[in-house]
Amino acid sequence: MSQYFVIHPDNPQRRLIAQVAEIIRAGGVAIYPTDSVYAIGCHIGDKQAMDRIRAIRSVDKNHNFTLVCRDLSELANYAKVDNSAFRILKASTPGAFTFILPASAEVPKRLMHPKRKTIGIRVPDSVIVQALLEELGEPMMSVTLITQDDNFPPTDPYDIRQLMEPHVEAIIDGGHCGIEPTTVVDMTGPNPEITRQGRGDFSAHV
Repeated sequence: MSQYFVIHPDNPQRRLIAQVAEIIRAGGVAIYPTDSVYAIGCHIGDKQAMDRIRAIRSVDKNHNFTLVCRDLSELANYAKVDNSAFRILKASTPGAFTFILPASAEVPKRLMHPKRKTIGIRVPDSVIVQALLEELGEPMMSVTLITQDDNFPPTDPYDIRQLMEPHVEAIIDGGHCGIEPTTVVDMTGPNPEITRQGRGDFSAHV
């Protein structure tokens, strides 16, 4: 049975954020709102929690997770970023983007794309997520919350609670979210390439 936390989207209650962070550190799986959709995440080093998320999402071992980071300094620990890429990232973070970047040696191999050695990295523009990452002191592994039978992510925290309460340890109710996932930008080539158009408007940052 999960714990349900109603957290203010603009002024997160630190006590509740600390409780969610402790659940994640202990191996729990958490559902939380972002600046795009609701997501499901866990501790960066927890393979068992990662496998549980795969089971919840009904995806195989090749499904890519995203590292959700607090800021660019944290991002640089897990991805190789040259000067031109850094300028683009600085202009577009925090925001509703997932950037595909060459993975650094700090990234566990199970998180990398098996052939390309890349990692998806995201810095959300969400006060709740920023507070949670600050409390954790490190990134989370994360994927969009969407069930096998649905075409779109759930937006209503009450519906999420009814559906997911038996499967996770923590649910953060931060209000309604949208149904548009992040815009995915591949930064591994000579020029950025949008591989999925989502909520983020990348044209404003290049």
